[in-house]
Amino acid sequence: MSRIKFYNTLTKKVEDFVPNVEGKVSLYTCGPTVYHFAHIGNLRCYIMEDILDRTLRYAGYDVKRVMNITDVGHLSSDADTGEDKMLAGAKREHKTVMEIAKFYTDAFFSDCKKLNIRIPDVVEPATHCIPEFINMVQELLNKGFAYVAGENVYFDTSKLKEYYVLSNQSEDDLKVAVRDDVDEDTNKRNKNDFVLWFTKSKFEDQALKWDSPWGVGYPGWHIECSCISMKHLGEKLDIHCGGIDNIFPHHTNEIAQSESFLGHKWCNYWFHVHHLTQKGGAKMSKSSGEFLCVDLLEKKGYNPLVYRFFCLQSHYRKPLEFSFEVMDNVKAAYDKLKKQVARIASESAGQSVDEKVFNECKEKFIDTLGNDLNTSSAITLLYEVLKADCNNATKKAIIASFDEVLNLDLLKEEASDKPAVDAELEAYILERIEARKEAKKNKDFATADAIREELAVKGIVIKDTREGTVWSLSE
Repeated sequence: MSRIKFYNTLTKKVEDFVPNVEGKVSLYTCGPTVYHFAHIGNLRCYIMEDILDRTLRYAGYDVKRVMNITDVGHLSSDADTGEDKMLAGAKREHKTVMEIAKFYTDAFFSDCKKLNIRIPDVVEPATHCIPEFINMVQELLNKGFAYVAGENVYFDTSKLKEYYVLSNQSEDDLKVAVRDDVDEDTNKRNKNDFVLWFTKSKFEDQALKWDSPWGVGYPGWHIECSCISMKHLGEKLDIHCGGIDNIFPHHTNEIAQSESFLGHKWCNYWFHVHHLTQKGGAKMSKSSGEFLCVDLLEKKGYNPLVYRFFCLQSHYRKPLEFSFEVMDNVKAAYDKLKKQVARIASESAGQSVDEKVFNECKEKFIDTLGNDLNTSSAITLLYEVLKADCNNATKKAIIASFDEVLNLDLLKEEASDKPAVDAELEAYILERIEARKEAKKNKDFATADAIREELAVKGIVIKDTREGTVWSLSE
């Protein structure tokens, strides 16, 4: 069945996608840490993961997508150092951790809605899965892959032959995956060991703690994705998604603990999206310059879908440089595209869709996106449809089909004060157009002109094109 191929970070090459169960896809997305608004760099990743999800569905797969919400345990560095992000957010805004989590979870999904990002089938906060975390930690201890030291539980990376299998680098090449709230000299056996469960840390004011066999404490960050994925998708995962900054240590540690717990390979395909950058190539982050979020884009006059359109014009495995000058150009292109599509839609009435052309374009679209999610080529294909040698009804149907994946609201009409055309009126219009066509065929031009005037009096404008007669409501 597979016509989908994409770059697999695990094997370092573009591979044909073959799921564990034919026709079905288990897809896991690393979700947000809900201590602040998502910046547009974060959201680029979610847009491209959304395109992957939609492409698989468009190609005929039955997809189940799961995403976590990190509302506990993620410290302030992706390398696992510093203060808990959730606690930092609560202190910043003088709220409880759960108030912060609720507010920014809602804000994240509001941004997703504005960007037409489909909400995953299952969304699970980390705080809902404490029993699953404790079970995995205990099993890793039982199997000898973990140890207790300094009142915390650590994963022992020395037990693995291929700890760096995902990054394909050595210990000296990478930043150490340690947390700043433990004393690694006295507690950890190896510098790359990572915490599975904390009962003792420098941050004694940690807001969220639970009872465990090792004392009252809280989970490490990495364990949540492993457990939430297994809870909802089973022991064999098809695709795991995230940004490239998740490769090490987060996804590296997920593989280590998951496969040690299961005793077999866990995930076959790893899909990573590159950074959004600012001028000079700096990675966009919440601490770099003006905090760029969806709300700011709207305040500056950009429809959030202009940003989605911007992201789709670049390949997901390449850095994408953001600037407002580029956004202005993309906005102009998007507005022009919407007008072209609106004209095609308005001139498609009474025409029949050429199914052969439609199916050929759909197959080409699948092949284009199926080639390592080449969204820029898919956009090019969309523009080719606008100029294609077929009638407007066929073009409209193809555009609507493509937009199931692109999801740019290409056929969505802007708010208008014009009355909607009901079925009865449309039937009348089509009947009079057909009568006019018959009159012209019989060279009865007086009747044909009378019908045109009859429709004009009712506010209906007709236009003869090479594809046939089309109609619209007058301004």
